[in-house]
Amino acid sequence: MSKKVLITGATGATGRAAVREAIALGLDVRAMVRKIDERSEALAAQGAEVVVGDVLDINSIRAALEGIEAAYFVYPVAPGLITATANFAQAAKEAGTKAVLNLSQRSQNRYSTSDSSRDTYIAEQVFNWSGVPVIHLRPTNFLEWLLYPWNLTYLQRGVLRIPGGKGRHSPIAADDQGRAIAALLKAPEGHIGTVIDHSGPVEMDYEQMAAELSEALGRKIVYQDLPIEEYTASLTQMGVRAYLVQHFGSAMLDYQQGHMAGADNNVEQLTGRRSMTVGEFAKLRADKFNAN
Repeated sequence: MSKKVLITGATGATGRAAVREAIALGLDVRAMVRKIDERSEALAAQGAEVVVGDVLDINSIRAALEGIEAAYFVYPVAPGLITATANFAQAAKEAGTKAVLNLSQRSQNRYSTSDSSRDTYIAEQVFNWSGVPVIHLRPTNFLEWLLYPWNLTYLQRGVLRIPGGKGRHSPIAADDQGRAIAALLKAPEGHIGTVIDHSGPVEMDYEQMAAELSEALGRKIVYQDLPIEEYTASLTQMGVRAYLVQHFGSAMLDYQQGHMAGADNNVEQLTGRRSMTVGEFAKLRADKFNAN
């Protein structure tokens, strides 16, 4: 009998990739979704057992964790993280789950002015206090953020517009995280109680990112650094949720101060293949970046 694992947020960026990669590794995957739709049906078509649940509802989580050996917990940048974490930890403890992978973030910070960054720090502590066997994953900024409407609209016009200052990071794609998550679900032994950073292969600033995007897309991309206040005001005008705006503004201040710096090869060590570069990611999605 293959190992049974639970993947929450299964229609999201990392969850969807983790489902695909976990099935490829021979795991018996239960995918938890908020509702049945085309996205969840696609997961079922791949061979996942799809269940409907909500991490803010402890009873639905407890049911989803029944018979599960290892589970992946993810929550969006939104209010409610601490409650969801407490629910998941309690349900996992009741179910006897042997390993929980917690998707944290590199920007978790007890002293950040970002509500999300502070909540993420507390969420890690909640898992630690609970006594469940946990592994904290701390990815840096997702490459998929380049495809968010407030970034993509400008990139299509040749502008990488973000208040990054001279801050540096090594961006990572969700697909690469999915590979690492699947590998850890299959073999969490030796990692329980640890923090694992997830990065792309190259640390860079936004000037360097613009240059790599230019080369990959075959057209000039210019980095436009701008005041954080101007950036967050534009996000609000574009209809971005207030919680996200507050996080982006405060997290970019942390970013400028070096909180996201560094690179690692943890994905390669876990999976045998390195994370993709900015250029490789851009080439795979050139149709979106180059759309008029």
